[in-house]
Amino acid sequence: IVNGFDGNGFKGISVHHVSARVPVSAAKLKARRQRWNVRASEMSKNTLNPIRAIVDGMKLTPNPEKPMIALSIGDPTVFGNLPTDDSVLQAMKDAIDSHKFNGYAPSVGYLQSREAVANFYSQAGAPLEAKDVILTSGCSQAIELAISALCNPGDNILVPCPGFSLYKTLAVSVGVQVKFYNLLPEKSWEVDLQHLESLIDDRTTCLIVNNPSNPCGSVFTKEHLRNILAVASRHCIPILADEIYGDMVFPSCEFHSLANLSSDVPILSCGGLAKRWLVPGWRMGWILIHDRNNIFGSEIREALVKLSQRILGACTVVQGALESILNNTQAEFYQSTIGFLKSNSEICFAELSTVPGLNPVMPSGAMYLMVGIEMEHFPEFQNDVDFTERLVTEQSVFCLPATAFEYPNFFRIVVTVPEEMMVEACGRIREFCARHYRPLSQESNDLDQ
Repeated sequence: IVNGFDGNGFKGISVHHVSARVPVSAAKLKARRQRWNVRASEMSKNTLNPIRAIVDGMKLTPNPEKPMIALSIGDPTVFGNLPTDDSVLQAMKDAIDSHKFNGYAPSVGYLQSREAVANFYSQAGAPLEAKDVILTSGCSQAIELAISALCNPGDNILVPCPGFSLYKTLAVSVGVQVKFYNLLPEKSWEVDLQHLESLIDDRTTCLIVNNPSNPCGSVFTKEHLRNILAVASRHCIPILADEIYGDMVFPSCEFHSLANLSSDVPILSCGGLAKRWLVPGWRMGWILIHDRNNIFGSEIREALVKLSQRILGACTVVQGALESILNNTQAEFYQSTIGFLKSNSEICFAELSTVPGLNPVMPSGAMYLMVGIEMEHFPEFQNDVDFTERLVTEQSVFCLPATAFEYPNFFRIVVTVPEEMMVEACGRIREFCARHYRPLSQESNDLDQ
């Protein structure tokens, strides 16, 4: 290393690299690999999507005499009956035509786009600025960043049961334990607060609250949300609020964001365009950082920024359209979507409520309805996976077994299909159950013979 001046008179340090041939010891030569041995990482081995694991193992051969009706996919665009609003499409066209959004954006998103999200979601009780928003590649990446920022291997997080399977997939892959807290179907899927609190220990680093819920379609009251916050506050546990279905609630209900009700619990609220704007393929999500008491401080914010730098996040064209999408989509579009989902939910609930052996739970929002199966009345089937598999084979109706959500003996119905398809599917489910239902007394007689 030589100190000196360069040609412009600036003093600097130059480094000269000297190459030297170092003799290789016999031990090192012996240690060289003698054959290829490329192995998958432990992280990849620990990554498992329960839905894929269950569905891929099912024998799904539809009845060739009946067209397939898939009530299993949480994608509102599948059947084409729920297009996004024209103003949303125009915003994208304008962003493309501007030629301003073809390059890289900052890893956390364009400042103007973050300001648009902050302004859209800011509330008197939970104000937001652009610095409180991180744009992500869909809500899924938002959840991944939040878990990764809050948790170390060996920590544990609290996850609703039944709940979105991605929480477990993301946590377990990075060595974080998942503890499931119960939701109560008899109370419209409210949290079992006593059970929730019993799971907390000194390695609990995050409570995930999904409201409105996938797969339940439930919407928590303001009082119940405050009770959840009280548990988190007592034990100093931050909350990851998955609010991707926020405001996607039926007219008889009201959505309350957790952050607007919290006085002290810091919250990372995750959301996105996917469901409310009916564009899941556009992969635009966000994290809203609510930390009015500076509990997260700079450390968690810096962690989220660093993690966002691993990939250059959300699509820049969608970012360019974001301000217009948020500000110019008319209320009638939201109301039309919600009205359709409510109507389909009511049809499904009414039809299946009168089917012996089934117990549907009426949702209050989102796009889903959960149906309980009285398995004792269907002795031919071992469990909900077996039940739904045979439903495909005989009736070409595919509902997702709730074992995929850690909640056996239920199945989930997606209510975004066209109305006539929903009516047809419910009729086929009724026919299937009528064929296989056995009253308990008859079952006992059969066993005695």
